[in-house]
Amino acid sequence: MKEPEQSKMDLNDLVDIRDVKVDRSLPTEERIKSYVQQVKHPYDFRVGKVKVHISYAGESKTINDSFTDMIASL
Repeated sequence: MKEPEQSKMDLNDLVDIRDVKVDRSLPTEERIKSYVQQVKHPYDFRVGKVKVHISYAGESKTINDSFTDMIASL
């Protein structure tokens, strides 16, 4: 999935992450799918009226590894 440009994302088009609900009883793969379906733009979302943009430095972990770790911790 290509990372969208943050400046083009309108606040009203972003999902408020406080409204995202992930069923912790699901396997990690299903939690990831549920999260992405709900948030729509995994790199860009909002918390209330604050835009949040996620990026990764490309260290030893891949973005997929980091994302899987994040969802597994939910």
